[in-house]
Amino acid sequence: MMKIRNVAKTIKGQETVDGAGVHLIRVLGDDDVEDIDPFLMLDAFDSKYPEEYIKGFPMHPHRGIETITYLISGEIDHKDSLGNTGKIKDGESQWMTAGSGILHEEMPKESDRLYGLQIWLNLPKKDKMVDPEYLDIHNEMIREIEIPEGKIRVISGNFNGIEGVSPKHVQASIFDISLKVDSEINIEVKDENNLFVYLFEGNGVFGDNTFVDNRTVAIFSKGDTLHAKAGTGGVRFLLCAGKPLHEPIAWAGPIVMNDENGLIEAFKDLNEGKFIKQN
Repeated sequence: MMKIRNVAKTIKGQETVDGAGVHLIRVLGDDDVEDIDPFLMLDAFDSKYPEEYIKGFPMHPHRGIETITYLISGEIDHKDSLGNTGKIKDGESQWMTAGSGILHEEMPKESDRLYGLQIWLNLPKKDKMVDPEYLDIHNEMIREIEIPEGKIRVISGNFNGIEGVSPKHVQASIFDISLKVDSEINIEVKDENNLFVYLFEGNGVFGDNTFVDNRTVAIFSKGDTLHAKAGTGGVRFLLCAGKPLHEPIAWAGPIVMNDENGLIEAFKDLNEGKFIKQN
C-alpha cells in the first residue's frame, strides 16, 4: 500500500541580486539544509531584460559541492581555471563537480528570456576533494516522456525504468514535470530520500491537499509516493530527491566542507594561489 508524502513546509522564493548584478529568486539556502540534505541551495532566474543578468557571474571559487544548472530558455557561456569552456542552451543542463576546487564563471548571453535554475548539491566527506569535473547534459541526453497527464523530462535518476544521467557521487533524482490543467499523477519516490519540488509555472495541490503557488518550494514528509494535481492553468515543477548524507556542514559562500578547519584550509589555499588541486 502506497504512503503519500504530505507537505511539511512551503517556502516562497525571494528576489535578490547576486554575482555582478544578476537578479535572482533565492528559494533555498543554509537555513533549509536539514530538510533538503543532500541538496544545499536552489536559485531560480527569470528575466526578459538583459540588464538584469548580462554581467553574470565572473570567475569565482567552489569547493566541496556540485552545482547543477538547468536552463529552460536562454544561453550561458562558461569557462574555468582549467581551460574548459562551453555553452548551455535551451533545455540543457550542466552538472559541475567542484570537488577539491575550481574557479569558474557563468556569463548569460542576451536573449528573449533567461529562464532556469541552479541547484547546489553537497558532496560526501569521502568525495570532497575529488578532481573537478564537468558533465554537460545536452538535450539528446535528457529523456523526455510523454504521459497522458503531461510530460516529464528526466535530467537525472530513474522514472519508471527510464534513466536520465547517472551522477558519480550523489545519486540525486531531478525531473522537470509538466501537468495539464486539472490532471493528477502519483510518482514513486524512495522513502529514504528527502524530497522537494519547486513550482516555476502555474500552481497545484500536493500531498494532503496542500495548495502550492508559483515560485514556491514544497518540502515533503516521509513516504513512498508523491501525489500532485495541477491547478486550473496547469503546473510545471522541478522534482528533486536524494538520500541524505547526514554529515556535518561548514559553509562559507561557495565553499562547503565538513568542519571549520576545512574552511580555513580552503581560504588559505585560495589566498596563497594553491586552491586548484588535482590528484
